[in-house]
Amino acid sequence: MAAERGSGTGTSDAGDARWRERAIERSLRNARARAVTRSDRFISAANQLLQETGRTDFTVQEIVERSKMSLRSFYQHFASKDELLLALFEELIREWVGRLRTEVYRFDDPVDRLRAYVLGMYGTVQGRDSAPSRALTIYHLRLAETHPSEFAHALSPQIDLLMEVIDAGMATGQFRSDIDAAQMSMILTQALVATLHMSVLGAHWASTPVSEEALWAFCYGGVSGGAGTPVAAAPKARRPSRARG
Repeated sequence: MAAERGSGTGTSDAGDARWRERAIERSLRNARARAVTRSDRFISAANQLLQETGRTDFTVQEIVERSKMSLRSFYQHFASKDELLLALFEELIREWVGRLRTEVYRFDDPVDRLRAYVLGMYGTVQGRDSAPSRALTIYHLRLAETHPSEFAHALSPQIDLLMEVIDAGMATGQFRSDIDAAQMSMILTQALVATLHMSVLGAHWASTPVSEEALWAFCYGGVSGGAGTPVAAAPKARRPSRARG
């Protein structure tokens, strides 16, 4: 009888453990969902302020008022305004890379994909005289100096996409193979980012802005190991396949 009671108790404890685990998991899921929603509201408020003012020197109180949340809630989700700005920067990069990835993969040929990538990067400086673009560029540079690891993490989706394109071009023999894909991606990224930063900040030496075709020709020459560009006009994207009836 004692053994039976012991066995029964063990079963009950196991049952209790399972329902408790389910309750805790459900509670954590709900808490996480609430935290994500509130964090998104703060990020959205910061983005609105950036777009409206063209500055990143707005205060935490301004963010709180715009989000219609409390100061206490802000500091439950972010340690500081800098941490919020980093989150905003990561979100903007992630969303932009998502759009760029869609454009890049409209093409099958690695050269065409690289061209779409470079011109997509160039497209981010259209309207470069806008205050929000300038403010983000300045923050971009400051982040690279003060928080290099966080900066690298924020840029990783962009660099990963470029590496995919370069890997594909190396596999087909269209891109040089004497430099590995990771290093080539970093060199190209640094060249592109520096060019775009200078463009946004208005640092055009001798009043000579860089055109998109000149930028593309330079990048292609670097990754192909040759001179010039194989196409002058934009390549054709692949056509969507039609469903067969």
